[in-house]
Amino acid sequence: MKRIPKTISLLLTFMKIGLFTFGGGYAMIPLIQRETVENKNWISDEDILEIVAIAESTPGPIAINAATFIGYRVAGFLGALSATLGVVLPSFAIITVVSFVLAEFQNVRWIQYAFNGIRAGVLALIVKALWSMYKQSPKGIFSYLIMLGAFVVVAFLPINVIFVILTCAVVGIVQALIMSRRDKK
Repeated sequence: MKRIPKTISLLLTFMKIGLFTFGGGYAMIPLIQRETVENKNWISDEDILEIVAIAESTPGPIAINAATFIGYRVAGFLGALSATLGVVLPSFAIITVVSFVLAEFQNVRWIQYAFNGIRAGVLALIVKALWSMYKQSPKGIFSYLIMLGAFVVVAFLPINVIFVILTCAVVGIVQALIMSRRDKK
């Protein structure tokens, strides 16, 4: 019974995030961080970094995966279900409504301008998420080399992103093992 209020709070919080975020999952990350870490104190900044990393590497949209992980951590299975429904329902409802009217208005110039403005705003949200994650990430020459290498491979080579993520994970594990052995000596 104690989980019912938390599940409702998770549902409403993620509905708010889903309703007021344009641009997909990466644009939602700053809002998820603000609501779950700063406003609700459900998880920590370190937790959000781990959840985003896991959500990126698992199949499915990052915002849905992150909502599911956070919901599970906060209130178990019912929390995961509530947070996932909360983040999905607003988009589902909006897309349903928009699909009926977009065909009628897609050539209206001010609608095209509005979507251009939304794209610019989404880019700002993604850059903010990148900055937030950068501030929380470990820094050092090795981390910068991994970041640069991953960027070059993803931006300029036709290699699947999954392979890049897996390679970075393996490199990070190997580096941690080497550092651990070095510290023991």
